[in-house]
Amino acid sequence: MLLSRRKFLGLAGTTALVATCSPNALPDHPLFNKSLGTPPTDSLKGLQEFLPKRDQLLGYPINMNIPPKEFFTWRKQLFNVGLNQFGFNNVGNPYDHSHIPFNTHHFEKELIERFGLIYGFSPQNTWGFLSNSGTDSNMHGIYIGRTLLKSRSGITPKIYFTQEAHYSIQILRNLLNLDWVIVETNADGSMDTNDLSQQLLANPNHPALVVATIGTTFKGAIDSIDDIQTKLNNRESYLHLDAALFGGYLPHTSFAADLLHETTQATKIKSTRYDSIAVSCHKFFGFPSPAGLFITTQSIFEDFQLQFEKIHDPEYILQVPGTITCSRDAAKPAEFHYFSSANAFSKQVDDAKKMLDNANYLLTEMRNHYAHLNPTRANNRSNTIYFKRPNDAVVNRYSLATMGLTAGSLRVPYAHIVVMPHVNKHILDTFLADLSEKT
Repeated sequence: MLLSRRKFLGLAGTTALVATCSPNALPDHPLFNKSLGTPPTDSLKGLQEFLPKRDQLLGYPINMNIPPKEFFTWRKQLFNVGLNQFGFNNVGNPYDHSHIPFNTHHFEKELIERFGLIYGFSPQNTWGFLSNSGTDSNMHGIYIGRTLLKSRSGITPKIYFTQEAHYSIQILRNLLNLDWVIVETNADGSMDTNDLSQQLLANPNHPALVVATIGTTFKGAIDSIDDIQTKLNNRESYLHLDAALFGGYLPHTSFAADLLHETTQATKIKSTRYDSIAVSCHKFFGFPSPAGLFITTQSIFEDFQLQFEKIHDPEYILQVPGTITCSRDAAKPAEFHYFSSANAFSKQVDDAKKMLDNANYLLTEMRNHYAHLNPTRANNRSNTIYFKRPNDAVVNRYSLATMGLTAGSLRVPYAHIVVMPHVNKHILDTFLADLSEKT
């Protein structure tokens, strides 16, 4: 039986409770100051000041373009039907029936299937989800690889990657308690697969969990998927791709085949090139919130699921979730779904072309006018140009990432520019002019 408000307030002790919680009874403390209820105008102005400065961000792989108005129309439509108004939750496997109906699993499943086609996964053999970030996607790839390799061999694998890999890989190998093997790199920063072969021979009794980087963090180098697979021949192994930035735009260029999951050999037999891939949503695409794609095969997921169900009791949500993270953001998959539309893919083709054209332009101009800075581009797929570090004024104005690179016995400070879709020739010309005045 429901209580009336009058009866509720008449319950013993309730009146005293209401008096205590009354705004007039709040203690004299800044946290309880009633003025906190007013809009923080100073903070809002501080945020607004970033808007005209966003084009000056050149040192990190973030697309600072504001998404098209259609994206915000789509976001408003989602809000109008309830998303972000109450507790939607994408807990669980998006490919399985959810006992909790307030989710966006249908959007999540569809965008994974669409991007799966982009990366050459078989439509009948694709599984994945939208993660919290590229690091989250890498964590799932490494965790699935570790779980499967240990279940098959009874031995915990060793993880192989290079010093050029993203720093998240070092964090994740520590988190997952994996012994690591650092593989040497070629001059361009890509994995030296001959050294990988030697390292594999030095660790014959352990399965190999290899993380290949498709676009290294500072130099923009690309580890060769096929050469790695050749070295892994007849070895119990799992190959995960960290394609955080390059995975966004390469499928929309003439280099799309680089990331295809399957390839057809001369014998017309299809072979699998890698096991899983991680791509960031907030880098090339310009999604205004950190998120990541994680894509693998349904068959790999089913093998993993058999092991995963042994370590937890799935009764509470009536399924084996398949993800390390339990409650997951339901707004992001629905919102990012816009970026898998035909119009969005068309724009991504244009953005990818302009981005690589502008990277060519910057490299040419720097070689013509600033050869002493040793401007370098790792490969023709890269949107990253690195060069000897200019002075602090230039580094700070353009938020350039800096790092010491080894040259012989010396450690030389370098900086890089990541040419993202918002970085047009006008911005680059302004940078080049500033470089002339302040170098």
